Amino acid sequence: MATRRFLLPVLIACTFCFTTAIKEPKSFAYEKGRYCGRTSLGNGSWSACGACERGLRSNASSACQICKDEPELYDWLYLGFMGLLPLTFHLGCIDAAAKRRTFTKEVMALYASAVVEVVVAAVATLLIADPFGEFRIRSCKERGLADWYPLFHNPNPNYEGVLHCTQEAVYPLYSMVFVFYTLCLMVMLLIRPLLSSKLLPGRGKSAIYSALYFLPILIFTHAIGAGLIYYSFPYLVIILSVVSNAAHFAFQLDQSMPGLLLGCIRDVRNLVILIGHWGLHAYGIIAIMVLNDKDAYGSLCALVPLPAVFYILTSRFTDPSNMS
Repeated sequence: MATRRFLLPVLIACTFCFTTAIKEPKSFAYEKGRYCGRTSLGNGSWSACGACERGLRSNASSACQICKDEPELYDWLYLGFMGLLPLTFHLGCIDAAAKRRTFTKEVMALYASAVVEVVVAAVATLLIADPFGEFRIRSCKERGLADWYPLFHNPNPNYEGVLHCTQEAVYPLYSMVFVFYTLCLMVMLLIRPLLSSKLLPGRGKSAIYSALYFLPILIFTHAIGAGLIYYSFPYLVIILSVVSNAAHFAFQLDQSMPGLLLGCIRDVRNLVILIGHWGLHAYGIIAIMVLNDKDAYGSLCALVPLPAVFYILTSRFTDPSNMS
């Protein structure tokens, strides 16, 4: 009986301590969340555990600290790809609206307008980014695919409720693309309508209408697939450039080997399109080499003309007129 009287208070005390440890306040319950952290309040105290402010990221001690990294080469290549997307679509829509197989002054002026619009939007985006007014970016280093989707990594400490720590872990690579696309749209609406009405009356407006469709689509695609695009864009560039190059050759009237070869040399439009495809192909190859930490740029870039050469050499085997 004496033993029971002694064990009962001990059991009650252990139960109380265990319950207190389990019912720990949520602000202190989870300190090792991937994106959760505390912000210093400046008076020696810390905020509750939660999402870090924009431009800050939690460190190994779960403290929100300001990001002082700068984008690496692959990050710049990714941003360059996001800039090439609207430019390529603009040029393609202008070419489709003009419906001309040769370069004219009017079409060249609209091409130049598209380039200026994208460049102005890109420069403005860089100047707006932190640090403001400088051609450099203060960023948080990208550590993996999960950094692009912190929404799926909100912890549930002690299974008492979700601790929302969603933030821009890849600051500002995610948000600045939205700013860039928005500026592209605004600059286009300021410049293009006047030029199109004078240079291509009637037909020029279709390129503007097309941009009003593809720019929101690009924004939506970036919103849900930015992380996937970040890791796959080099391969997408190579695949799409090869397919587009083959499609361009397929639309040539003369599918003979000499006809295709001379068409690339004599026709300035075909030559410019071919060089553009080669540039995109080389861009994708360089991005893949940087992604995989390889240095074989020169040897692989020498293969850039290979798809075009392969098509020209094998065109006689796929010409429908030679098939019985």
